Amino acid sequence: MQSNDIYRDKVRFKAGRATVTPAAAAALELAKVHDILLLARHIHGDWGDLGERDRLQNELAVLLDLGIRSRYALPTGSVICVTTEADRSATTMRLTDCG
Repeated sequence: MQSNDIYRDKVRFKAGRATVTPAAAAALELAKVHDILLLARHIHGDWGDLGERDRLQNELAVLLDLGIRSRYALPTGSVICVTTEADRSATTMRLTDCG
């Protein structure tokens, strides 16, 4: 069991206003992946394709109300970065390599 498996049924934080950039929307459509699926994974603590250090940083960010980011590779090879602001006012999905 991965550490974030225990959170799958629980929303970990508020996303605020969700926005998808046009480039991310096009990449999601091409990959036949719904944006709401990635948003759900993000707010439930499934950080996607992040390394262990970044996963731990997100866990701390949830507790301390800091910015949170996830990274999801699409079947097409594109990468979507999902970022929630520290004040939880907004979450943005963009097409990029968020490292």
